[in-house]
Amino acid sequence: MKLLRVGEFGKEIPAILDEENTIRDLSQIINDFNPENLTFETLDKIKMIKINSLPKIEIDKRIGSCITKPANFFAIGLNYKAHADETNSDAPKEPIVFNKSPNCIVGPHDNIIIPKSSNSLDHEIEIALVIGKKAHCIKEEEAQNFVLGYCICNDISEREWQKNRGGQWVKGKSGDTFGPLGPYLVTKDEIKDISNLNLSLDLNQKRRQTGNTSLMIFNFNFLISHISQFITLMPGDIITTGTPAGVGMGMNPPDYLKEGDEMILKVDYLGEQRLKVVKEK
Repeated sequence: MKLLRVGEFGKEIPAILDEENTIRDLSQIINDFNPENLTFETLDKIKMIKINSLPKIEIDKRIGSCITKPANFFAIGLNYKAHADETNSDAPKEPIVFNKSPNCIVGPHDNIIIPKSSNSLDHEIEIALVIGKKAHCIKEEEAQNFVLGYCICNDISEREWQKNRGGQWVKGKSGDTFGPLGPYLVTKDEIKDISNLNLSLDLNQKRRQTGNTSLMIFNFNFLISHISQFITLMPGDIITTGTPAGVGMGMNPPDYLKEGDEMILKVDYLGEQRLKVVKEK
């Protein structure tokens, strides 16, 4: 299933793509894709429905983030060796886990806003996973039993805030538009091999990032198991899993996002994001 949310910001309704890629309204079945409904029970309920009998939604409607109001938005740093190399960092011996504020989540085609005090805004294409049931101290081989689905995440990062302002990375990772998610939450059965997905990000029609999940230092299952040893994961929690090389910080000299820039992000099976960069007014 490809699950999404459609409508004006703050007024989105849950939806699903049918076999002909028509958007269908799920709002009579569930009220939203939030932690209350991001469960395997919800998926089972949707599977019982004749999708083609649901009302159609106009194709020109805004697509919002594929989920909303997670209790936790975790992220993994330096999880591709080439990205660690380009930032002059050692490859981590165990996952670097940090937070993004859930308030940074926006839709897959919304504008990315450069904050007034920002001079080093950067892009990071990533694959995020969404947890579907309580996970505490789980084994690596059991991890996929707890994954509801996957989606694209652009881990927008303000490098000066992240690197030079002291404290944790969360300050540089949590601005108002720093977490585009979607367009879809794609359930596991739609993905042939999660360990062999291609990722790409184009900036102004030029390739900036290319990667494959086979190159992750810590794979999806390890990350879920690892985090669950320290933090109980709950339905709706997000884990975004690291970015390949090609970020602006890694250029010589660094090349950060500017007003008018346009990004296209693509991941196998997960669709694409199209984002424009604007300055805060």
